[in-house]
Amino acid sequence: MLRSLKDFEGYQVSATDGDIGAVVDFLLDDQRWTLRYLVAEAGGSLLDGRRDVLLSPLSFRRPEAGSRRFHVALTVEKIKNSPSIDTHESVSRQHEEAYYGYYGYPYYWGGGAGAWAMGMYPALLANGPLPEAPDQAPGDVHLRSAREIRGYHIQGSDEAVGHLDDLIVDDETWEVRYLVVDTSNWWLGKKVLVAPQWASRVSWEERQIHVDLRREQIKNSPEWNAGVAIRREYEARLHDHYGRSPYWAAPVSPAMPPPPRHPGGPPG
Repeated sequence: MLRSLKDFEGYQVSATDGDIGAVVDFLLDDQRWTLRYLVAEAGGSLLDGRRDVLLSPLSFRRPEAGSRRFHVALTVEKIKNSPSIDTHESVSRQHEEAYYGYYGYPYYWGGGAGAWAMGMYPALLANGPLPEAPDQAPGDVHLRSAREIRGYHIQGSDEAVGHLDDLIVDDETWEVRYLVVDTSNWWLGKKVLVAPQWASRVSWEERQIHVDLRREQIKNSPEWNAGVAIRREYEARLHDHYGRSPYWAAPVSPAMPPPPRHPGGPPG
């Protein structure tokens, strides 16, 4: 199911034996456009004080929209003793290695969990012990705060088109499926969706996302309604409008040549 990241903020995070706090942010992989961590502001007597904690999608259970709860398959004690990470600073690879080592998770940056799926953690652990962390250049981390990138300007191939208002994620794989573009500066009240794969460049210094689409294309694209669930029919219209292949379409395999005939075999 496709869900708004902004809507998750304020959800109560529930461990297997108690509540720990509320969702305040998410950290995204800016290369694969995949959610890597939920940031929860944890506190109270259970955690002996208030601090931010990171929770990997490997621990996620399905969120409950009705009760606004985000369940994780971890105990309060496990979360309480997790490595302390200052989410106001850049999360280093060293911090991530300590985090993954503590939980016994396989490293996503080593070719393991590129994208996530609900219930995949037991299967990953069944593959064997935790591998050694692959060599990476210092600071080679591509994590961005979802809250921080909201408001980034969206630049079309010809003109500016609006700003980033939200991110739409798949709650099975936790991949970012769409950027929500607010075009109200030009077309009153209209919000449209653009796939992150259609971005040609992201300038973090200039707070701009460049998309390989013309302003007129975006203006005439199917409007997105935040109050209506995104259905496959709408997605198909969106991709048809831009002339892009949908992400759910299986790659077409080349036709296999017929097997060679055996010399002296029966006629074909």
